Amino acid sequence: MNVAVLGADSAGRDIASLCARAGHGVSLYAEEATSVMDRIDDIERRIIDAAADGEITLEMKSDVLDELEATTDLGGAVAGADVVFETTITEPGELQAKFAEIESATERETLITTSTITHAVTTAAAGLRQPDRAFGLHFFDRSEPTVVELVVAKQATAEATERAEAFLETIGVTPVRVADVAGIASTRLELVHEVEAMRAVEDEVVTVEGIDSLSTKAYHHPMGPLERADRAGLESRLETLETLAEALGARFEPPAILRELVENGYTGMAAGTGFYRWESGEPVESALETPRIAQQDEQIDDPTQS
Repeated sequence: MNVAVLGADSAGRDIASLCARAGHGVSLYAEEATSVMDRIDDIERRIIDAAADGEITLEMKSDVLDELEATTDLGGAVAGADVVFETTITEPGELQAKFAEIESATERETLITTSTITHAVTTAAAGLRQPDRAFGLHFFDRSEPTVVELVVAKQATAEATERAEAFLETIGVTPVRVADVAGIASTRLELVHEVEAMRAVEDEVVTVEGIDSLSTKAYHHPMGPLERADRAGLESRLETLETLAEALGARFEPPAILRELVENGYTGMAAGTGFYRWESGEPVESALETPRIAQQDEQIDDPTQS
């Protein structure tokens, strides 16, 4: 299959690399020639390294490199593509216009997707003559993904959805269908975990380090919820929670401790302080006072011994 990837940022590079390694012909597009050529160089190095490590054969390496191209011509990039990935636009109106531009240069069966999920795919699809072909994609780890959320717009048909799923399986990921609603499934799971962790610390049930240790050591999560929130940016988390609380109700109401941290400028890793104090991109210690878990100051005598 032929794939067009629009955007030469890290998302475009990772998605193009993933598709190329799966054996698809890939055309990477960006407006600036230097930018797109730099990303092609990155992808070629990944393919060469994969062959050197025995992950792909030398024959496959040669085929992949032959099927990889860079272009600054949008029409040329998407012409003949079976799937188009738009990786850069985050404003709904701009995405709707871009989808329509892509549609005018592609075949009827071409799937048009966005890998930015900060807006409704349904809105973007509304500008298409054939809106059933539009989808959103949420890659959890673009460099080595195992699962992708397939955001199904309200206009999508069962046939197009099945084709989108089949394509995702060819690049080695498991597609999970999710509705195009406020707060996709993974976002809800992630934020509910973080909100409850914040409330536990706020209620002095547990320390910052304690709640994260429970997550990583007891439940084997790769990262604790408060470290994750700090890395994402607490101001971003607050904004997202406020939006979801308005749409979905009180369960996403931002905890007071989060509001207080943001109001004081303690917005996480980028600021150097959030739930943790940060140095060189790593959490050093909790930035909050350790709660005093209730305990007796004096030994209690055993009444049976009196």
